[in-house]
Amino acid sequence: MELALFCTKVNILILVLALCSPCKFFQSPVDFGSSDFLRTRDTAASLDFGRLVFNSPSAVLRPRSPMGISLLLTFLSASSFSQVTVAARGAGHSIHGQAQALDGIVIEMDSIPSDIYIHKRGDDEVGFSHADISGGALWIELLEESLKLGLAPRSWTDYLYLSIGGTLSNGGVSGQTFKYGPQISNVLQLDVVTGKGELMTCSPTKNSELFYAVLGGLGQFGIITRARILLQDAPQKVRWVRAFYDDFDTFTGDQELLLSMPDLVDYLEGFIVPNQPSLLGTSIAFPAHLGFMPEFHKVYYCIEFAVHDFQTGGANAEQVVEKITKQMSHMPSLVHSVEVSYFDFLNRVRIEEMSLRSRGLWEVPHPWLNMFVPKSGIKHFKDLLLDNIPPEEFEGPILVYPLLRDKWDANTSAVLPDAPVEQVVYIVGVLRSATPASCSARCLGDILRRNRRIAEAASAPRIGGKQYLPRHPSPLHWRDHFGLRWNRFAARKSLFDPLGLLAPGQGIFAGTHDSTV
Repeated sequence: MELALFCTKVNILILVLALCSPCKFFQSPVDFGSSDFLRTRDTAASLDFGRLVFNSPSAVLRPRSPMGISLLLTFLSASSFSQVTVAARGAGHSIHGQAQALDGIVIEMDSIPSDIYIHKRGDDEVGFSHADISGGALWIELLEESLKLGLAPRSWTDYLYLSIGGTLSNGGVSGQTFKYGPQISNVLQLDVVTGKGELMTCSPTKNSELFYAVLGGLGQFGIITRARILLQDAPQKVRWVRAFYDDFDTFTGDQELLLSMPDLVDYLEGFIVPNQPSLLGTSIAFPAHLGFMPEFHKVYYCIEFAVHDFQTGGANAEQVVEKITKQMSHMPSLVHSVEVSYFDFLNRVRIEEMSLRSRGLWEVPHPWLNMFVPKSGIKHFKDLLLDNIPPEEFEGPILVYPLLRDKWDANTSAVLPDAPVEQVVYIVGVLRSATPASCSARCLGDILRRNRRIAEAASAPRIGGKQYLPRHPSPLHWRDHFGLRWNRFAARKSLFDPLGLLAPGQGIFAGTHDSTV
């Protein structure tokens, strides 16, 4: 064991020396004992889902355990090679190169075994059911394993082929967030390698400053190598409902009505329907004929909600849905309800993905814009959005749905709008795809500039929004983003990653040089 550790340390020294030397190529992998380094310009590590930024690393680390990550960061933080930066890459689903490291080292987290352990709480046991899982594992893996014991996490993202550590480093939101909070509010414990190479276990009661720092911390303070996720009993079926509107105020009013029914409603989202292709695109996974194909002389809106059906005694989900919809003010006869399995409901975006892949429309640029908007500014934001994006031009969904501020722990590094007196906050996701047939490189640049204009206007006091999954152009813009939270964020950086080794792709603390479309 000591000999293997020594060899690993020597190989790390050799690699880092090579990174800092004029020589730029190793033609074969370097064996690091507990880790594998590939000294190459790795194409996959310079690519992400956004396909907007392309920063090539000088090396890729595929660790077999967290110890390989710890050894690397310990060496870098204790040496004179602090110019070598490090980024952790999960499923590669970033939009703006956040998991890239120009001329640095990218750590492929999926090389660490998923190693999922499910603990189901006994009837007389104090505490919670939970899952222990590697930070590089995917949420779909956790769902599949936990369902074998009739359990599942409480809070999700819409797309499940994302890494555990990746979403916990950002927030993790979906239709369950209004009820249970984001994924970062449903974590019991973490194992983290800090920027100094320290392997630490943390929780709300142990190393709590690190625990809250890394949750929503954009990878700035440490790399999540393992997480303990809160679980609950999983239903067998879900009653999935869509209701349509032609008035925005009525649409948001009904969303806030459902927001007030957490004992009945288990999932709540909504979206804008600007044109016919948008309606068809958002209906691929919905297993029912909507019978709704209006002339698009105006913009429509859709509420999507779900009720869990445990198929036990008492009122069934269909009766609950009927009780809810009687209180709603949707367009007459335009409410549709279907029953699906719990797994198929949570994995619904996979169906849309496979449809897009079959048409060559998945691996295209995704100039997405995500924002949190306070309730008082949501109508102004809708007008701003539609004034800047002609409805007939838009491709992709525009998500709009409410969350509750008090479901977010203010100790984490996540940022919500600076309007603490407003409990209701909307998340808006402008999930546009730039397909080759509809958008040239010049067109893509126009979309990105338009997104920046929208984000800047929405961040002004009139609307008071904050970007989610942001990409700001400079450290100064990041300071504005964090606002009063900046001093705490910077102090945590000094404490856990004082040399600024981690997550250079975010561009928070120093300028980066990007290869951007």
